[in-house]
Amino acid sequence: MNETLKSDDIVAKVGGRFKLAALIQRRIGQLLDGARPLVERNGRSDFEVVIEEIATDKISINWEQSGIKPPAKPKKG
Repeated sequence: MNETLKSDDIVAKVGGRFKLAALIQRRIGQLLDGARPLVERNGRSDFEVVIEEIATDKISINWEQSGIKPPAKPKKG
């Protein structure tokens, strides 16, 4: 399992597990259709590349266009 997925940070970043799964699925489809990765591939699978793109804020959900309410900002403390 990818170490990044063991943390809830990536899930909170996109607002939940289902939204994360949808974002991963959409981006993998784009890569399969010929889109270029936004991070170095370094022999990684499409799935691993997409997780890295999300973790490094290279891709995210376009909340305005999707019509979905963005996740609340986590409280520090």
